[in-house]
This record gives sequence, structure tokens and C-alpha cells, in this order.
Amino acid sequence: MRDHETTTETPMQPHSSLSGLRVIDASRVLGGPYCGQILADHGADVIKLEPPAGDETRGWGPPFRDGAASYFHGLNRNKRGISVDLSQEAGRELLLELLADADVFIENFKTGTLERWGLGTDELQARFPRLIHARVSGFGADGPMGGLPGYDAAIQAVCGIMSVNGEAGGTPLRAGLPVVDMVTGLNAALGICMALHERNGSGKGQFVETTLYDCGVSLLHPHLPNYYMSGKVAQPTGNAHPNICPYDTYATGSDPIFLAVGNNRQFVKLCQTVGAPEIADDPRFASNADRLAHAAALKKALEKEMSAHDGETLAQTLIRAGVPCGAVRSIDQVVDDPHTRHREMVVDIGAYRGTGSPVKLSRTPVRYHSAPPRFAQHTAEVLTERGIDPERFRSVLPGLSDSRTTEEV
Repeated sequence: MRDHETTTETPMQPHSSLSGLRVIDASRVLGGPYCGQILADHGADVIKLEPPAGDETRGWGPPFRDGAASYFHGLNRNKRGISVDLSQEAGRELLLELLADADVFIENFKTGTLERWGLGTDELQARFPRLIHARVSGFGADGPMGGLPGYDAAIQAVCGIMSVNGEAGGTPLRAGLPVVDMVTGLNAALGICMALHERNGSGKGQFVETTLYDCGVSLLHPHLPNYYMSGKVAQPTGNAHPNICPYDTYATGSDPIFLAVGNNRQFVKLCQTVGAPEIADDPRFASNADRLAHAAALKKALEKEMSAHDGETLAQTLIRAGVPCGAVRSIDQVVDDPHTRHREMVVDIGAYRGTGSPVKLSRTPVRYHSAPPRFAQHTAEVLTERGIDPERFRSVLPGLSDSRTTEEV
């Protein structure tokens, strides 16, 4: 076992915060599956229900392992996998049987699909009054863009995120990670937990909706507050911050570092540490507003002094002196950092390696017990434990024969 390897556990975690919670995760791609993984990491029994063709992220590679791309592996840990053909009436009948003892139903079907099948929100709530029905969609079901499809990068464009990302004077760029999808998954998990808490008092479930569009707009801080107050439309500023200075990438004698100085005390300490306390006494740099107005001059002055320093060493010295900053590092350096391992942000389960949960609970810690499921791996297991004869639904259960042998990693 590697020094950071997580011990294999059983699927049901008696000491996790969401133990006993039953979730049917019929979502695909990123936002919904990430939501499901959050719940699964904290003890929920999450059944990932895939269509006959599988979640499309299984093919979003290379790299691949066990027939599935890394993209799929990053979003579906701790789940059990089944496949049901919901386009057939028998498949929809099976879904209803699975929902009979479920607490949460996560889906991101194209708007109108469930309604066309007679499984819309009203129908589900009438049949299962305690069910939390969570939907992730691009734009919601109604409004001028209701029902339209959405993927992360396109939402970054239409929500204005790209317009504020990129070098000053350059063309708009998407953020280098699917931030909208990830935040939508987080908000979906948050909404589910809110609805579950409310259900404790009312005994009733409800519909939880998160859209990529809403979540994309919600990320526009501080650009929207700035616009509300000033009327000025934000433009790309590179690594510099529109409201704070010094808050940018700065050259050193070796690799660059990023400074994130938020108050005068930190600024004084920065100037003292780089060996130029007189910079803090310059009236042009007396306050954050002054520094912002003279950002170019301040950057020139700081980089002149920082050219005598090694970047990594300077970053360590500054942060230990109370100045928020960091060396600009690559992905492999992050993975190898001892603090990453100390925070248990790298998870190993057999041959599987994934990224740990950022949510740390003291009494009911996160548990990692199984790698992402092979396609339809647990179909027979899940149905049998619910008293459903798999043979009864064989025509809508692709991969059923493969699922009879269950090997948890």
C-alpha cells in the first residue's frame, strides 16, 4: 500500500454523514455525476443509472482504464453502476420501482423528456411524496432560453465569464477547467442537502433545480457588483485583479510567483521582506485604491527588487511572514506536494487514483470504498437486493450478464 493509499471499505458506510441515504443518479457528463459523487463520498448509496450507450464521458479520452476514460473516473467514485433502457416502457417501469425506496433522484435529461414519459416532476411528487428530485440543466425549462442545451464552455461564453478571462487587450478565453459544471454540481448537492433538512420537518420532498446558466452568472464576482455600482463593463485583465493591488503574477530571479495582498499590513510586510521598505512609504502606494491607480509603477518597483530572489524560496518566506502568495506550479508538482497528501487530496483504491473530497467532517469523515463502476457492473446486485427479479427486465438491462460477477476494487 502506498503511503497515501486509502483502505478499501464496504459500500455502506455506517459512520458517514449521509449513511442510509439512497440515491438514483441518472445524470451524465459532469455536473450531475459530480453531485452524485459528493453524496457518495459522504456515505450515500448512489446507484448510477446509465443509458444503453453508457455515459458519454466513458469515451472522453485518452487516457483510458478498464474501458473508461479518466474523465469518467474522476466523477463516479463510490457509486454502483447499472444500465437501463428508459426509452422502453419496461425500463421506465423499472425506474419507478427503483425510486420507490429512494430518497434522491438526480437527472439531467433533456427538458421535456421525463414529462413525455409521464415521469415529470408533478407525477413523481404525487407518486413519491418524500422524494427529492434534483435536475441539472443548461438553462432551465422555461424563459427565453428554456430547454436549450448547455455545455460548460458555451455557458462560460454566454454568461460573460470568457469576457473577463484572458490577457489585457486580448481575446476572451475560457477558464482552463469546467468551473461552471463543477459549481453546478456543488450547488445541486447543496440544494439536495437543504431539501433533505427541510424534509425532516415537513415529511415532504421537493424539486431541486440547478442550471449551468444560473451558476455561471453567480460566479461573476466581483465583476457584477462592480458593474452594478459603477456601470463599467469589465474587460480581461490577465492575472491582475480589478479591485485589489498587488494581486498579480510577478517575475523573480527564477520562476514567477503570485502575490495576493489584501491589506496595508500585508503590503508593508511584503516590501520589508523583499528588502525595499521604502516602497510602502511611497504616497502612490499608500492605500489599495492608490496602489490600484499606480499598478504598473508598483509592479515595476516590486519586480526590480524581486529579481534578486529565487521564486520558490521567496514565496515560502513571504507566506510564512503572513503575505498571501504562491509559486506558480504545474499539476505534477501539486500532486507531489506533501501538503496535498497531508490533506488527503489524492485517493488511491487499488489501481484507481482520484482527487479527494474538499469537505472534511470531524465525526463523520469522508470514506472512499470503491472505484468508479464498470458499465452495468452492479445491475443484478442492485435489483436483487430490492427484491426485483433481473430476468423480468432483461430486455431493458444491457450488460446484465456482465454484472452477475461483481468485483469491488
